[in-house]
Amino acid sequence: MIASMGPPCEPEKVWNACEPAMTIIPNFFITGILALIIGIIVLIWAAAFVQRKNGGLVLILLPILMLLFGGGIFPPLIGIIAGVAGTKINAPLARQPMHLPGSILRFLAKLWPWPLVIFLVWIFGQWIIGYFFNEFLQKNGYLSLLLIVGLLPLSVFTGYAYDIHDRDRVVV
Repeated sequence: MIASMGPPCEPEKVWNACEPAMTIIPNFFITGILALIIGIIVLIWAAAFVQRKNGGLVLILLPILMLLFGGGIFPPLIGIIAGVAGTKINAPLARQPMHLPGSILRFLAKLWPWPLVIFLVWIFGQWIIGYFFNEFLQKNGYLSLLLIVGLLPLSVFTGYAYDIHDRDRVVV
């Protein structure tokens, strides 16, 4: 385990703990280069190739490489969630996802795109909040994890529900 942000960052003093990461490479320089290369590959794959056959599966595997080679803890988690969602690209939409009642499906459809907007605002805004309210985020570090792990899958489900609801509205 390493801190991906070097000095002057002190993990016990900042809310983000200097972005913990892990690596199987014992050299920080090589780890940094590999983390950057794999991160760029993940970005390119997510933007241009995830919609291809098995694109979502590749997007699940690439963040695992990020995790092993110094890409942090949370970015790979986000990439894996995106990869799982990517496996459903170009798949036929089910009539009722996970057998949800129509009222829940309509509710989820109406939420779209707000969970994604809140997620994106938090991903960037947490740095500003952390700067001004470092102590609060240090004491409540679970909030970031809760928001990331909660809002991203909720964004996927609401988008899926919106697509189904929108498709049903057009057909009828």
